[in-house]
Amino acid sequence: MSKIGKQQIKIPGQVKINFEDDFLVVKGPKGELSMNVFDSISLKLNDDNIVLSPKTITKKVKSLWGLTRSLINNMVIGVTDGFVKKLEINGVGYKVNIDDDLLILALGYSHDIVYPIPEGVSVKCTKNTIEVSGCDKQLVGQVCADIRSLRKPEPYKGKGIKYENEVIVRKEGKKK
Repeated sequence: MSKIGKQQIKIPGQVKINFEDDFLVVKGPKGELSMNVFDSISLKLNDDNIVLSPKTITKKVKSLWGLTRSLINNMVIGVTDGFVKKLEINGVGYKVNIDDDLLILALGYSHDIVYPIPEGVSVKCTKNTIEVSGCDKQLVGQVCADIRSLRKPEPYKGKGIKYENEVIVRKEGKKK
């Protein structure tokens, strides 16, 4: 039995769920998300919760059971509260600006890097922080990973783009 899969998902009052032909649509105040539910998982909608159960018991179906429950739970949380990730920029002369739906980063290269902001994600910039928010957890995480990959933090001075709570293990420099 899947410990995660057998837990019920509570549905807040402002969330509307539609399930037809293995296609789930979740609507809430922050947006709308949809996904295809695996054929081997059955889904039951009650008044204020969702119950998932496997149609057959195999090792693969057990793992898909927990995965499906986590994905649906993330959808419900996303359309009610949303997800936020913050990135920090460290380095002399490193800057970030937003122009329409483009993120313009000056990261010490000979040219500015232009990153198009995907639909479904909003980006806010202050001095040295970038705040990425949206209702799709996977998309928010992927956008943050893409931005971080433009200039990963280096271990000697810590320059680069890092997550807000990420710890950069510093290395000792040359000895004289």
